[in-house]
Amino acid sequence: MRGLSRWGMVACLALEWVALAVWVGGMVVLSGAVIPAVFNTFGGQDVGGMFLTRAFEGYHRFVIGVGAILCGALWYRRWSGDPIVEVGRSEIIVLAVMVMIAGLIIAVLHPNAAALQAQAFATKDETTRKAALEGLFRVLLPIRALYMLNLLLGIVLIGIKAKRSLDQGGR
Repeated sequence: MRGLSRWGMVACLALEWVALAVWVGGMVVLSGAVIPAVFNTFGGQDVGGMFLTRAFEGYHRFVIGVGAILCGALWYRRWSGDPIVEVGRSEIIVLAVMVMIAGLIIAVLHPNAAALQAQAFATKDETTRKAALEGLFRVLLPIRALYMLNLLLGIVLIGIKAKRSLDQGGR
């Protein structure tokens, strides 16, 4: 160990767990509570869709911060050299895939979907609107799948960390 304080490592690990709670919990809340509530409360697809676009943009800002925290904490634990908080290859791979998927959604897919949504909601011609909405739904399908994959990977990362904690407790 490089002479790091125990409290520094406790803070690092606590931040990791909070970050994972935000990553996983945010997606669970959005998909399990917010989306159904929006479409069962707001008057139409336009208003509900715009609200959800803004909600996911807020979630993306959290994910960017959480991704930075998780990567920084992983680096800190690896740099410490402390075998109690060692970083395994599976943890690195899962986190890297999570961050890449989030980056793809945030930088490429979501802006494209938001533009298609704005185009669909701005047009008055029913044929053009229908075509724009079909394009939007074609883009939303892989986005939803990637969100669910990232949720699953977040849960896997929690499992990896829990297993490591149990393994350390058994020594």
